[in-house]
Amino acid sequence: MGRPLRAPRIAYAVVALVVVASVAGCLGGVTPGDSPGSAATTDVGLAPTNDQNASEGTLSVHFIHVGQGSSVLVVGPEGETLLYDTGNWDDDGEHVLDYLRERNVTRIDYLVTSHADADHVGGHAEVIEYFETEADGIGAVYDPGIAAATRTYEDYLDAVERHNVTLYRTQAGDEIPMAGASVRVLAPPEGYLADRERNENSLVLRVGYGNASVLLPGDAERAAERYLTERYAGALNATLLAAGHHGSNSSTGPRMLRAVSPRVVVVQSAYDSPYGHPHREVLARLADRGVPIYWTGVHGTVVFETDGERAVVRTQRDAPTDPLELRSAPGVAPGADGALERRATFPVGPSAVSPSAGSTATVATDGGRTDATETTGANGSDATDAPNSDATGANDSDATESPDGSSVAGSLAVAEVHADARGDEDANLNDEYVVLRNAGDRAIDLSGWTVSDEADHRYVFPEGTKLAPGETLTLRTGRGTDGGGDYHWNADAPVWNNAGDTVFVRDADGSLVLEVEYDG
Repeated sequence: MGRPLRAPRIAYAVVALVVVASVAGCLGGVTPGDSPGSAATTDVGLAPTNDQNASEGTLSVHFIHVGQGSSVLVVGPEGETLLYDTGNWDDDGEHVLDYLRERNVTRIDYLVTSHADADHVGGHAEVIEYFETEADGIGAVYDPGIAAATRTYEDYLDAVERHNVTLYRTQAGDEIPMAGASVRVLAPPEGYLADRERNENSLVLRVGYGNASVLLPGDAERAAERYLTERYAGALNATLLAAGHHGSNSSTGPRMLRAVSPRVVVVQSAYDSPYGHPHREVLARLADRGVPIYWTGVHGTVVFETDGERAVVRTQRDAPTDPLELRSAPGVAPGADGALERRATFPVGPSAVSPSAGSTATVATDGGRTDATETTGANGSDATDAPNSDATGANDSDATESPDGSSVAGSLAVAEVHADARGDEDANLNDEYVVLRNAGDRAIDLSGWTVSDEADHRYVFPEGTKLAPGETLTLRTGRGTDGGGDYHWNADAPVWNNAGDTVFVRDADGSLVLEVEYDG
């Protein structure tokens, strides 16, 4: 049996004039006879190849390719099923239901809502309707409790009420009692974050089995990641991390990556994402840390399987896993056919390291990579805290130059971020600025280098810009004449977010040199 749910709280939600409370129903998992289809395997003791589910004694996590949305199926070691989100509103759950039916999933024991956005609950109503009328039902629904005034969310709550499904308001400290596995709820906290903003209050799950674990953060952004890294300091590591918010640069920040230290990252978004997901800043962070990435947009559905000691990653398509080569692969349409074939195998017990792109095995400690976690940017940095900022290096560490000591760029640091200009920010743009410092002993030629923020506002240093050893320069947002160590963005509106942002510095070739995250 799974762990008992700790202090469950009944969910509430209000959409337009609809108020839904929890209704009668029962938790409870599938019996052995109700388990999803499985098959024997000789593949290193893990789940079989092609389209079958994991065999008994393994945990499988299926990142279903639903386009610009998210849906994750977790099949536990004793056959129970957890469905985390159901994709976007524009396909009525079709991709998710097709995938579940193809794998003979006849019951969803735990339907988890990360948050109320339509690209996460888009198929909820249809999934509930199908399993309650044509299959073996929904055990219970778990929701963070913040409503959305949308028809999609209203339809979901109507389906819960119509079929009398138990609905729990779920927050940090709760557990979902999946038999044979640990499913902990890490966020949102009681009282919520960021004025109840939905993304920031995504229901974050950590699924563990043996030495393996998977972290599902939904669309958690800066405030939620700060909460997670502070609340679970030293205990947030996971074998696999689902990139937050579909690979948006508002998520999967340096501090989060350092805390989680994932072996593998998965991004769920469309190949032709209208938002440009996954953002290149996120890809650069992962490349700097040597973390392989699987993107549903080019790999199709991605499945992570583990017996608690070893792991296998399977995908529908073979595509690069080097973050910087990811976009060289052709796109895959949602719901595309194709067998799930093994792409990587690696140990997750004591003494194992992150699998490099295309590798099948490595050696180091799961969740505690020792080869890249202390590097920053392309060459490292010596970033320091400064007034009006909580700036830290790309990995929140005291990074150094590259191993051969030859990197001049590696001595560049952000000395200060002054994001909150005095008085009316729009009228005082030159009091918003970033200070760069050369902490090395050789001059740095910044000609053609760029400075950008998370929203991809971009400044290019003019030809002839040099920074001598020990010198600083100040890049001001407003207009003015360059000189005396001051440079001007000539922007018409504030660039740096007062509530927190990230400073990216790239050299003239576009390589990431420095990434510094600051808090408001």
